[in-house]
Amino acid sequence: MADDGSGAETRDRIERLRASTGLAISHIWQEDDGFRKCRILNRAIVEARGDYLILSDGDCIPRDDFVDTHARLARPGFFVSGGRVRLSRVAGSRIEREDVLDGSLFEPPWLDETGALNRKRDGRKLSRSPRRAAWLDRLTTTRATWNGHNASAWKADFLRVNGFDERMTYPVEDRELGERLRNAGIRPLQARHRAVCAHVEHDRPWLDPDAQATNERLRAETRGVPRPLGIFQGFGRGRDWTEHGIRKGPRPRSLATDF
Repeated sequence: MADDGSGAETRDRIERLRASTGLAISHIWQEDDGFRKCRILNRAIVEARGDYLILSDGDCIPRDDFVDTHARLARPGFFVSGGRVRLSRVAGSRIEREDVLDGSLFEPPWLDETGALNRKRDGRKLSRSPRRAAWLDRLTTTRATWNGHNASAWKADFLRVNGFDERMTYPVEDRELGERLRNAGIRPLQARHRAVCAHVEHDRPWLDPDAQATNERLRAETRGVPRPLGIFQGFGRGRDWTEHGIRKGPRPRSLATDF
């Protein structure tokens, strides 16, 4: 678990989860000093013991087939781009433990009762039919991107692009990572109807227009920004490495994973 400065309540809850589930939960923590999600995620990537990593945010609840779906879709040369069902604040306040454990949180009766679901926007993501969900993923016009709430990739590919750019705060810091993965030849696999989580709406006090403008500039540099070529307009090659990620500085000649 990557923890960007939570307090003792979160630590105590993790300890209770360790005791009640028997799971080996690693709690990677840093002091609260503003929005430093990219920094703590990079630390978590390095500490992760698995070869394949699934990332989601603390304001998200995974469906019961979430991990199985990501694991089933994992393949060399790809990252998986999952989807989300957006819950209103009112619906989020009504979630009970049993709603998560028995899966009713993702069933139409609960969502209709709480008024949580925009049927036109999110209704199709509730399909439990793998065949129908795969068909919808092929038909969607939504571009597959790296989504902080729901995405997965091989650890070796995270290291190949040097993880998240720690200069970036909120928002679009996740999209920039996906763009470097694409520049490195790692293609996105669309799974917004197959790998599903619920996202609870909340305030975003850390949203800063100046930071957003900086992030968009960094994204443009990653994608490859226009540059003049005589009387013509050309494009610079997009970058697949950040000097402000897991390793600080230029890409080393050898990318041995001796962290």
